[in-house]
Amino acid sequence: MAVVSRALPVSVAWLRSRAIPLWVVAGLAAALTGVVRLVGFGQTPDVFGDEVYYWRIGHSVESGGFPRYKGGLFFLHPPGYFYMEGGWERLFGAHGDVIAGVQQMRLLNAVLAMITVAVLVFLITRVTRSVPAAVAVGLLFAFDPFVLRLNDRVLIETSMMLWVLLGYLVLLPLTQGDRPPRARGRAAAGGLLFGLAILTKDVAALITVLPLLAAALFTWRSRRSLPLLAAVSATVPYAIYVGVVAAAGHFDELWAVKTHGIRRLLGQVQETGFNAAGAPSLSQRVTEEMSNFGGTYALLALGPPAVLLVLRRGNRGQRLLGLWYLSAGIALGYAVVKGTLEEQALYMLILPTIVVMAIAGVRLWEGRAERRPLRSGVARTTAVLVVAGALAASGFTYAQTRSRPDDGYAQLRQYMLDHVPPGSRVISTSGSTDLVLEDRYRVGRWRTPQERAGARASYVVTTWRLVAHGYSPFTQRQVRDLTRQGDLLFSFRGRTYGTVAVYRLPVPPTAHTAGAGGAGG
Repeated sequence: MAVVSRALPVSVAWLRSRAIPLWVVAGLAAALTGVVRLVGFGQTPDVFGDEVYYWRIGHSVESGGFPRYKGGLFFLHPPGYFYMEGGWERLFGAHGDVIAGVQQMRLLNAVLAMITVAVLVFLITRVTRSVPAAVAVGLLFAFDPFVLRLNDRVLIETSMMLWVLLGYLVLLPLTQGDRPPRARGRAAAGGLLFGLAILTKDVAALITVLPLLAAALFTWRSRRSLPLLAAVSATVPYAIYVGVVAAAGHFDELWAVKTHGIRRLLGQVQETGFNAAGAPSLSQRVTEEMSNFGGTYALLALGPPAVLLVLRRGNRGQRLLGLWYLSAGIALGYAVVKGTLEEQALYMLILPTIVVMAIAGVRLWEGRAERRPLRSGVARTTAVLVVAGALAASGFTYAQTRSRPDDGYAQLRQYMLDHVPPGSRVISTSGSTDLVLEDRYRVGRWRTPQERAGARASYVVTTWRLVAHGYSPFTQRQVRDLTRQGDLLFSFRGRTYGTVAVYRLPVPPTAHTAGAGGAGG
């Protein structure tokens, strides 16, 4: 039977009850998260171009060494996630096929998501002493459509945020009550976990080291040495990585890539993202995705008032997590205004938003129950409605996305393997298509009849939604003019890319080869 303080009102006691062991709650949340992600596995969502990119880099370290891409060393991102991928391949075997390799790494990310939600359950329970709040957070994580999209794909952010959450979970006891035993060891351990997040993606420093420094200045002043020790420890894994690279004679390459990456982060170089030239605007993308991510956007809108409450009324541990939210919000806000903004960066803000909302909800619930018993029912009803509304919106989106296959690239590749000879010249209208096909075919951008005749290019593959949204070197008119000349061989319509199609083109006569340029890819 759960032991509950008699000084607390019944509603607050229920919030803090632990009739079910916490590890059972965490295990059930992990199991649910895994099931949700495995429904329709292999058929949805469609392969994202960066997934192939990251899979190939991870595949390059299956036998050790520095990450590589197309024969060259890869230093754009730190190697943490890629070594995780390489270890996964060593355990379960490597796949040479692009689609099979991506699916294998999607399984890895599903496992990481399961661990993430278990850590969230422990984190929320520790900071709020509320198992029901932890259950609500677990459900939101399992079904939120944006979280699901990130976890479903082979992207770095899932593993990065797991290390971040583990670091905060380890550090939280240092903020509560008396100084715990082995406090310095715990601070160093939490910092090292943050260091693994930074070793996974550099930008993690903004949501780990910065909150620690802010806590040392504003909320943790009586024990300033502990957050400072954690901040210093967070730099150790990356420092070791840089030392190993330098010892191998590649420091100049690393420095050139990293300084370019810093310029991209600051927005001085705009190569990708919503602020890049010719890219669709953020407002356009938000409007297009409103039907999918309406519940997610509503949760994000509640983040600022929630964090204000946490920073004003929260204890030291809750304020540390509030500083985490603020750091993520400032980083993302800068990216929106001037920096390089990519869609997956939103994952850095969603998780701290869910956490501060849970903390604020529990504090409001407790405050009203203790000071205004007659209004506690209103607070309880409001909290339940907010969670239920978000879950209902997420569940509706989930049912829609899982109701029909969205595996156009997998079907496209299989069709071409069966019907198009290896080495054929294929005109591709998007970089994502290049990544899916370039291991078996000569992929290029042959636009004119002269270029097509010189390359003997007789196929064109197009993803119409990417063309329509400007993610293509071809205009819509160019693609229509090109495909109008050929015969449609394969077509699939899905949620991610719209229509994915293969056309057979007549090869222009050899008279057109005079003056043909090298437009191949």
